Amino acid sequence: MSQTPETASANAYAAAGVDIHAGDRAVDLMKVWIEKSRRPEVLGGVGGFAGLFDASALKAYERPLLATSTDGVGTKVAIAQAMDKHDTIGFDLVGMVVDDLVVCGAEPLFMTDYIATGKVVPERVAAIVKGIAEACVEAGCALVGGETAEHPGLLAADEYDVAGAATGVVEADGLLGSDRVEAGDVVLAMEASGLHSNGYSLVRHVLLNSGAYTLDQQVSELGHTLGEELLTPTRVYAKACLELARGTKTHAMSHVTGGGLAANLERVMPAELSARIDRTTWTPSPIFDLVRRTGSIDLPDLEMTLNCGVGMVALIAPDDVDEAVRILAGYDIRAWAAGEVTDAPGGKVELTGAYAGW
Repeated sequence: MSQTPETASANAYAAAGVDIHAGDRAVDLMKVWIEKSRRPEVLGGVGGFAGLFDASALKAYERPLLATSTDGVGTKVAIAQAMDKHDTIGFDLVGMVVDDLVVCGAEPLFMTDYIATGKVVPERVAAIVKGIAEACVEAGCALVGGETAEHPGLLAADEYDVAGAATGVVEADGLLGSDRVEAGDVVLAMEASGLHSNGYSLVRHVLLNSGAYTLDQQVSELGHTLGEELLTPTRVYAKACLELARGTKTHAMSHVTGGGLAANLERVMPAELSARIDRTTWTPSPIFDLVRRTGSIDLPDLEMTLNCGVGMVALIAPDDVDEAVRILAGYDIRAWAAGEVTDAPGGKVELTGAYAGW
């Protein structure tokens, strides 16, 4: 049977390690999940060269500002690969990207993803995209497209990495930021679901290498296996924070990612003010103490690397704290007053006291 030039080319590419047909199969499997994240403004379907989003809705804005963010999930993908569980890493990706948008008050509109792998396994790629799409639904944004690339020789067959980018919009006079922060504002902490997607190089080194734990090991203080704990999906705060911005006098927000609570909050602090946070107002979940004790890590180092139980913070007017806590509780997010903005100059954030039980 003779081959067409296209078949011969595909076979040659497959011999070099790239399976075009596997990529096509992956697209077919992921379509159903992408469709679930669809918003009315999305035009067309999966498979085009670019995702299309009808921007005519922006005409309703007086002065629409577009916001954009991009990120990945770091070495947490190594845990997903080791456990052969790939349908939660998408929540980490979406959380890392869209929750950077909402801190300025922007509603995430649409997102694209990029998956690079040593070998396209359609079912695995579809599982990754399933998680991304489900998280987009939770964030209220559409997954309008993406790219899956097979890189044999660069990545092993079972290795992959994921990244994404999102675009959002905020009315100019609703833009949150340091210029709105006032002395006396309350630092409202929002509980993290766990480690989220930061510091995994440290966590893996401490627990899996130096600490000699295994991913399938039951850890009594965690209440399940270490692997289950490390794969706990990143909490997606987007919808809750947008309602918080609409329903309270929220002046600024900070997404607590790499660098920890203090460093990230300082990014939205005006130079003429500072903030003080009281550690005694919460106890980080057991995974943070496990990392600290196993690695004999000093608290400043731990807090510069991990979120220590706080995934997002808002700076709000004192008389709106109760309403803010109520709004967030409606999204199953525990929140509490953890500190306040002071009139001390410098734009610094100081953590005081000790975590209960530490």
